[in-house]
Amino acid sequence: MTLTIWVDDWQMQCCGQNFAVGGVVSWTLLEADPEDYADVVGEERADEIGFREEHHGRAGERAATSLEVLSIDEVHCRYEERAGATDRMNLPVRGTAVLVPVDRADGWARPRPDVEFAGYLVTARRVAGLPEGAVS
Repeated sequence: MTLTIWVDDWQMQCCGQNFAVGGVVSWTLLEADPEDYADVVGEERADEIGFREEHHGRAGERAATSLEVLSIDEVHCRYEERAGATDRMNLPVRGTAVLVPVDRADGWARPRPDVEFAGYLVTARRVAGLPEGAVS
């Protein structure tokens, strides 16, 4: 069974480890609400997301899961202030997602016109029999 996992750009840039298709990672996975990602990746792809990778906050209270990375998509979207908003916060604009298949992820992406890098959609499968913390 495959899992679709969201990996935030800022998590990778802060202290994430690079990963690649075919590699094995050891990640703490938290259940994700697909609706939280609909504006960023589009509703269809958001419905696939079951987990998000987390290594901040309370992540250390959960066991890591060993996973073989099957595919990686960079996710880019447009951000803007919402009309009438008072907090001046830029939010993702639904329908602007651009997904770019890549072989490796390091937290950074080549700039794309009219959109900003937001994170990765990773398809992976659980790997049994690896020691906790094993990363390749």
